[in-house]
Amino acid sequence: MTIGSDQEFKGMRQAGLAVAYALETIRAAVSPGITTLELDRICAKAMREWGAQSAPKLVYNAPSWAFYSVNDVVVHGLPSSNPLKDGDLLTIDVTAELNGFMADAAITVPVGEISRKSKHLMDCTHAALQKGLTLAQAGNRVGQISHAVSREITKNGFRVVSGLSGHGIGRTIHEDPEVPNEFDKRCNALLEEGLVITIEPMVSAGSSRVFTHDDGWTIRTNDGSLAAHFEHTIMVTKGAPVLLTTS
Repeated sequence: MTIGSDQEFKGMRQAGLAVAYALETIRAAVSPGITTLELDRICAKAMREWGAQSAPKLVYNAPSWAFYSVNDVVVHGLPSSNPLKDGDLLTIDVTAELNGFMADAAITVPVGEISRKSKHLMDCTHAALQKGLTLAQAGNRVGQISHAVSREITKNGFRVVSGLSGHGIGRTIHEDPEVPNEFDKRCNALLEEGLVITIEPMVSAGSSRVFTHDDGWTIRTNDGSLAAHFEHTIMVTKGAPVLLTTS
């Protein structure tokens, strides 16, 4: 999607605010002992307060309002009745639909006290997102974002997760262009003013390879390594991008 009017910007911003509110509400409830099923109920309540609905439910018939990826789960973890434990890493990924517009964001948060390695992984992934955002300007290319993200990850001794990437978004969840986390000459679109994309580093502490669980949703690292994931939906401008999924 390329935003071409004030009405479209307002629509995308409202969807982004619904995502931000849900993420903040869920994050505040994270603690050892809570289950991700409970967190999903909190998500549903928060999104309904905004008049929003789960975009993955709407588009892909997902079984939950959001995704909750614990430890070696990279993305699309489904909620369960297993209590979160002290030391876990939890990624919360929320995509909302509101009045025909969709926005998407993810955060990785600590559950209680985490190890130094877990914190380093989490901090590196967040830093990689920030590096990517600095290159998300009209006139640049997607590959410049990809280079910035991958450099930050590899210099810290971690690995870009293979086969997963950011994407265009707006009227549906996955639109062009693809925004890889490492350079791919097939995915090097020119960034135009008003373009809406997600930037979302997905990082492994070990293997870069992943597999999909039998449930058809949960994607884990091949070797059981910890993973982290941060994401924002942004609008490209001639200067710094507009972060649509912040409050």
